[in-house]
Amino acid sequence: MLTRFARVPGTTARAARASLKWRRAALICVSALVLSACAQPWQQFQAGQDQSTIIARMGQPREVYDLPGGGRRLMWPTQPMGTTTVAADIDASGKIVDVRQVLQLSEFNRAEIGKWTRDDVLINFGRPVETAFFRRSQREVWSYRYIENNITPLLFNFSFDTDGVLRETLRTPDPLRDRDFRRF
Repeated sequence: MLTRFARVPGTTARAARASLKWRRAALICVSALVLSACAQPWQQFQAGQDQSTIIARMGQPREVYDLPGGGRRLMWPTQPMGTTTVAADIDASGKIVDVRQVLQLSEFNRAEIGKWTRDDVLINFGRPVETAFFRRSQREVWSYRYIENNITPLLFNFSFDTDGVLRETLRTPDPLRDRDFRRF
């Protein structure tokens, strides 16, 4: 008769269970190390660290915007071809408040139609990948390339009236990455 586990002479069931617990603990530790190696650049910084830590790792920011209260937003965009922009909010004393990737749907959905202006969009998302003006509707549209749900390449579009107030948002296929769209 075959048994599921071969029993080593001189071992007890308690020792076998302890050995199994140690193996599980080691597997969990190795898994945590592997997953931490997959952390994105914006996830490697903690609130309260000096701004020099993020600049040392990410380089000089390509865009800097003033925030209320004397703070600043530092941005590292990968546009025009990339789909991420890392934004670090720095307080007046030069400490990191928050670091995040802003070109994602949850961030875009914070935009308030009728309240936000071009300046609000610029401060929150950086310079757009492209802009266009539509004469018939008298709307200026700013587009940002991003990946939705880590799968679908899209453009997120902000439409402004002639006073620069946000009037509409729209997601469209990214013509550079959508095979079906490129056929036309």
